[in-house]
Amino acid sequence: MTKSVQKITLSPSRDIPFNKLVLSQSNVRSVKAGVSIEQLAESIAQRTLLQSLSVRAVVDTEGNETGMFEVPAGGRRYRALELLVKQKRMAKTQAVPCVVREGGIAEDDSLAENDERIGLHPLDQFRAFQTLSGAGLSEEDIAARHFVTPAVVKQRLRLASVSPKLHDVYAEDGMTLEQLMAFSVTADHARQEQVWDNVSRSGYDEPYQIRRMLTENTVRASDRRAQFVGLDAYEQAGGGVLRDLFEHDDGGWLQDVALLDRLVTAKLKAEAETLAAEGWKWISVALDFPYGHTDGLREIEGKPVDLSPEEQATIDALNAERAKLESDYQHADELPDEVDRRLGEIEAALMAFEDRSVLYDPAEIVRAGVFVSIDSEGRLSVDRGYVRPEDDLPATDPDVGRSADTSSTEGREVGSSGPRTVVSVAGAPVESDGDDDDVTRPLPDRLITELTAHRTLALRDALAENPAIAFQAVLHNFVLTAFYRFASSGSCLEIGLRTPTFPAQAPGLRESASAKAVEARHESWKARLPQGENDLWDALTALDGDAQASLFAHCASFAVNAVHEPANRTNQGRISAHGVRTRLDQADVLARAVDFDMVRAGWRPTVDNYLGRVTKPRILEAVREARDESSAQLIEHLKKADMAKEAERLLDGSGWLPEPLRLTDATASLAEEEGEADPLPEFLGDAENRENAGDDEPEQLDAAE
Repeated sequence: MTKSVQKITLSPSRDIPFNKLVLSQSNVRSVKAGVSIEQLAESIAQRTLLQSLSVRAVVDTEGNETGMFEVPAGGRRYRALELLVKQKRMAKTQAVPCVVREGGIAEDDSLAENDERIGLHPLDQFRAFQTLSGAGLSEEDIAARHFVTPAVVKQRLRLASVSPKLHDVYAEDGMTLEQLMAFSVTADHARQEQVWDNVSRSGYDEPYQIRRMLTENTVRASDRRAQFVGLDAYEQAGGGVLRDLFEHDDGGWLQDVALLDRLVTAKLKAEAETLAAEGWKWISVALDFPYGHTDGLREIEGKPVDLSPEEQATIDALNAERAKLESDYQHADELPDEVDRRLGEIEAALMAFEDRSVLYDPAEIVRAGVFVSIDSEGRLSVDRGYVRPEDDLPATDPDVGRSADTSSTEGREVGSSGPRTVVSVAGAPVESDGDDDDVTRPLPDRLITELTAHRTLALRDALAENPAIAFQAVLHNFVLTAFYRFASSGSCLEIGLRTPTFPAQAPGLRESASAKAVEARHESWKARLPQGENDLWDALTALDGDAQASLFAHCASFAVNAVHEPANRTNQGRISAHGVRTRLDQADVLARAVDFDMVRAGWRPTVDNYLGRVTKPRILEAVREARDESSAQLIEHLKKADMAKEAERLLDGSGWLPEPLRLTDATASLAEEEGEADPLPEFLGDAENRENAGDDEPEQLDAAE
């Protein structure tokens, strides 16, 4: 016989006047948490009561109902209603919808009501905010109605705008909230889905990696080009900006790089036209100029504008104030904040006087030119006063006054009277992608030239730090020329002294640590030497032995040429036709002698300087050599651009170098073969080597509601 199923009977509901309700001592919630009573009261005022109270009749000692009801479940709603009554926003006799419970245990009801409450999934919340926005509510209205800030509303609406496909993945716990936040950087659903497909298969799915891939074809607002043009000007010209609402994005990412470059060029040309009024013969404009672009040009001397009596008085007062502060606190372990701040202000004010305008001889201005670009901070950089050799001819020469700016891609004349200034805008070469599947294909000549340009500059810096080796290298060059018939071109030092130029401008060469070190050393010596060459001999004689050795090494370093030159393959191979070492081989000898290492010199493989310039098989080969086969397999399915980006991350800190930057095995034991060098003069015996190293680690910021 089938047993009948007992039917469930729900508790009845009644509308009970509020003044007939009292808070029960059986309510288990004693710790305040979540939405405040005040916020809940405001919500009830806006929407009325959305949930009934659970109540039980209050009985007397004999078990008879007293007409009062206690509230064991719904205490916070009761407190909110009580607040509205106190504020006279609700009548105390207002009927309240209640579910009247009979039987059971009051504490059990209170506990179950709270335990069984399940909050919304974040995705449901994002979509609900999106629905409210679509219904016409502003971000401020939504924020006010749901007791959050407008910034939180913006964040949730941004998350709601991510691709529905990625929403589905998130809903199934296929990605974290932090990953979903990273995808909100762009509104391009197709790009979001493409990136998720890549990172989910490769395993490189950290939020910072997702952001990097989504913004790889953009320019950061902190880029010097963006700083120079200004974000407002870029947006007014129609440029779009990606913003990250969940992490500090340093101003965002500019999407239209071509537009940004046009704005930069236009602004630089406008600045050049203003400078043309000063009467210069030529003005060369470029985003950046190659390292050594002033080599071979004569720099004319200018005279700073004289200080007015008022300015001189200000300088004297600042110097006196600085001297007094330094004297007053000379024995203090730490300067007070206000004193330290004031000393900084004084230093900045004095530097402003040092940077005052410079006056040039009008007779020199008409034959000299100006380089106009932007510096690393995005500020206008104006480098005045350079005379080209062809403009330095006697005035009787018929060619005087002609401009020889043949390397520019655009030129035009400015001015309507007298000699007109020629403004030229430098161009940039366009290279093919060269994506070939043959790993044995030789590296492009231009790439080898650029890599060895980095090596040459760094080797110059290393040689200049080793006076003893520099002396021996020059002596070696002289002996080769005098005693060995076929060795006259076998040295990597081009003694003359002629400074070899770099036939190709390698990315990052001008900003490299080696370039900065060489430039700083050169400027330091320039300040110590006399302006006129007639006084040079006496000045050199006055230097002690160590200073002469240091200056000798510095000058000798400019002769280093370890650059691969495709147009002149002679003397570049390791062994010449006569069986003697050639120029690049001698560069390795020199590098070993000064304990030179491109890794210590600061070079590391990046997309710009190597990985984006070679074939996919070469990228994978580099990862295998530096890491392992499994690392290469993780990225082998990626497109070339993505592969190069990930390879840059994998190779960072590995010390891996491409072949043109490595020391060859052929010269590994060269020092032993040639024997020890003869003792050097005593004043050249104390050379020190310098090592620089640094690590950068990506910083990841987290944002929470």
